[in-house]
Amino acid sequence: MGILLGVDVGTSATKALLCDGKGKVLATASVEYPIYTPKPGWSEQDPLDWWRATCKATQAVCRKAKKKPSQITGVGLSGQMHGSVFLADGIRPLRRALLWNDQRTAAECDEIERRAGGRKRLISMVNNVALTGFTAPKILWLRNHEPRTYEKVKHILLPKDYIRTCLTGEYAAEVSDAAGTLLLDVKKRQWHRGLLSKLGIDPDLLPPVYESVEVSGTVHREASQATGIPVGTPVVGGAGDQPAGAVGNGIVRAGIVSATMGTSGVIFAHAEKPVPNPEGTLQSFCHAVPGKWCVFGCMLAAGGSLQWLRNTLFADEVATARRAGKDPGVVYSQMIKEAQQAPPGCDSLFFLPYLTGERCPYPDPNARGAWIGLEVRHDRASMIRAVLEGITYGMRDQITLMRAAGVKVSEVRAGGGGALSPFWRQLQADMYRAKVVTINTAEGAAYGVALLAATATGEFKTVQEACKQAIKITETRKPNAKTAKTYDGRYGQFRQLYATLRGDFERMAAL
Repeated sequence: MGILLGVDVGTSATKALLCDGKGKVLATASVEYPIYTPKPGWSEQDPLDWWRATCKATQAVCRKAKKKPSQITGVGLSGQMHGSVFLADGIRPLRRALLWNDQRTAAECDEIERRAGGRKRLISMVNNVALTGFTAPKILWLRNHEPRTYEKVKHILLPKDYIRTCLTGEYAAEVSDAAGTLLLDVKKRQWHRGLLSKLGIDPDLLPPVYESVEVSGTVHREASQATGIPVGTPVVGGAGDQPAGAVGNGIVRAGIVSATMGTSGVIFAHAEKPVPNPEGTLQSFCHAVPGKWCVFGCMLAAGGSLQWLRNTLFADEVATARRAGKDPGVVYSQMIKEAQQAPPGCDSLFFLPYLTGERCPYPDPNARGAWIGLEVRHDRASMIRAVLEGITYGMRDQITLMRAAGVKVSEVRAGGGGALSPFWRQLQADMYRAKVVTINTAEGAAYGVALLAATATGEFKTVQEACKQAIKITETRKPNAKTAKTYDGRYGQFRQLYATLRGDFERMAAL
């Protein structure tokens, strides 16, 4: 039985995970590194930090699992999507990488739409709109603002693919992550040469594209010396962090979606064919499952809204927990317990969760948060529950868009903070009108690519088989018909509030 290594190059740390050939997690380890913000709205990292962290995390996870790196039989790679690594030859970057949350490229997004022939034409080519986080506008930014550096560029890589080059010496990408560059023909699963021509980007700067379970290279001698992984160990295509996390949650067949609430909130669905995205409000990409696709949306302040509430209205409780040597996270349990004292719908009190603007379904940086409908009868319990409901309404917005696009949603797998509370899991089931389940693992992207590596090395025949064997449901919650009807009646009002206030939000931002 093999030992598989999954590596996830995150924004704050690189995580390494070991599992056996049956998908049992043996250990995890992570190594952190800094983010650089040389100007407001800029976000950069040094790719060499990722490589050093990969080496350290690999050695650390082997020690924790009491395994030798020489026992590793396959490697899967995941990482933060959309980031740009600019190389000449070798692994030393020409400059720091621009990350997914870097906001400097608004002018380049407009340039891409203009060169493509308009937004609708761009969507028809790559099934997505130009967002500041994507890779393509970063390439144009480098060409527009640092032309001398751009002239030296021979290779443009995504974060996980840079680690691939460090491990194998090969330049390669794979379809799920490449879709997030805005340069991939999502339907044909290959670089869109027509768009590249319109943007004036040399196709030779981009690496060959693989499927996620294809072997893209093998570990070379220098990387073996740095990590302990044997020379010749296969490295598979892997996946961007969202598709990889979906594999780690078993989102590999139609009808099953994931609802993951971290700071942001992401609904991710498997699709058998490319999902139409005429308004560009969702991200419609290739999946990490060969020959399949995915669609997902992202609201910006899901768990972030609850964290804001904790840090403001519950500051005393947070301070008390810290003085007692406890994790401040215990305060969330107190908040949710109190929220249960308020009725569903909170007596018509609503919360708009747009504390940092919004991305889906409203790509509006000026959107603002608010409690609306406050009366003297409302207490703190009502305000807490309204925040929980507002976040979940925002997640329902994404599911509504997916259902409208023909995506079946029969089962939702809860992850992140929204999965930790039985009350919130039931609230989601009622709000989504779908059964909400939890599963036996919460390791996410690193686990997903370890399963991809297990499939590529013959431990499983398909990705679907790997997920079926390794991932088990631990709890199921079905919608309560009465409560679901209550939320159905209020959902339209929630949606109308943004439409009514949008102009006011714009005027507030101007002030």
